[in-house]
Amino acid sequence: MSRKSDDISALLGPVVEAMGYEFWGLDYLQGRGAVLRIFIDSENGISVDDCAAVSHQVSGVLDVEDPISGEYNLEVSSPGMERPLYTLEQYSRYLGEQVQMRLLAPLAGKRRLKAQLEAVQGEELVLKVGDEVLNVPISQVDRANLVATFD
Repeated sequence: MSRKSDDISALLGPVVEAMGYEFWGLDYLQGRGAVLRIFIDSENGISVDDCAAVSHQVSGVLDVEDPISGEYNLEVSSPGMERPLYTLEQYSRYLGEQVQMRLLAPLAGKRRLKAQLEAVQGEELVLKVGDEVLNVPISQVDRANLVATFD
């Protein structure tokens, strides 16, 4: 996650949590048509009304604090079945599940991985790719998400 995304998360996370939702994470996609996408979760699931309420509250904070210069679109949604993963705690919830990730630099000759999440050890993710086990520092993960499986 970028420094800017970290700063925005630190600003908005407590706002979302105070509303009774779990702040799952955010993506800030810069450039033409910039987008600030915030993911929220709840034990009871997330409705369109939940997203609208959080969007309204977050918009007010963003207007006052103004952490993003220029125009952008704000989106608030549930992380969904193929949820993005941001923190070690989130990875720990999904041990044994399939994850798809893009790394900042190649590891064992691979920059994109689809693997089974075996463990979280310290600041590293233990992944099983076929018969190979890789230890990936979380600092090397650019993007990661669960792979939806339908049994």
